[in-house]
Amino acid sequence: MPPSDYYDNYPYSSVILANSLQIAVYAIGAYILYLVGTSWVFLYLIYIILLEIRLLRISCVNCYYYGKRCFSGKGRLCSILFKKGQPKKFIKKKLSWKDIVPDLFVSLIPLLTGLVLLIKRFDWILLGLLVVLFFLTSVGNSFVRGSLACKHCKQRKLGCPAEKLFAKKNKSAAS
Repeated sequence: MPPSDYYDNYPYSSVILANSLQIAVYAIGAYILYLVGTSWVFLYLIYIILLEIRLLRISCVNCYYYGKRCFSGKGRLCSILFKKGQPKKFIKKKLSWKDIVPDLFVSLIPLLTGLVLLIKRFDWILLGLLVVLFFLTSVGNSFVRGSLACKHCKQRKLGCPAEKLFAKKNKSAAS
């Protein structure tokens, strides 16, 4: 990919789309958990906030996009909340599937909860929300990451642990 295809600051449209997708996943997840009880929504939202803070403190502080507009806008947000880290830490970081599991729970918990609720009492609206949540989490997230985010990411060119993790999967699948 020619260097001109990398963004120093992502277009606002990418930031808006990425955040809209994420907020939709969070909102649908929160609604499904609301069907079980408001305390579950509260715990779910606290969990999401903790995951976001973890991302900012562990990854974003060391990223090329610290202080810049990355695809999600978190580079700018991070620079407001946290002191700049060391970019070499980002490049050297090893990432495994174990590291990603907490992020998967953001969708998995509402999906499983919704399935249990459907088994207990079928509801077309809940089924529709589960389908939308699954679609946003899989196809939607794949599109945003693959077509808008990673494709134009300068940090990916410099070294990205997530790209290394997913590249291993693709290489082993091709073998």
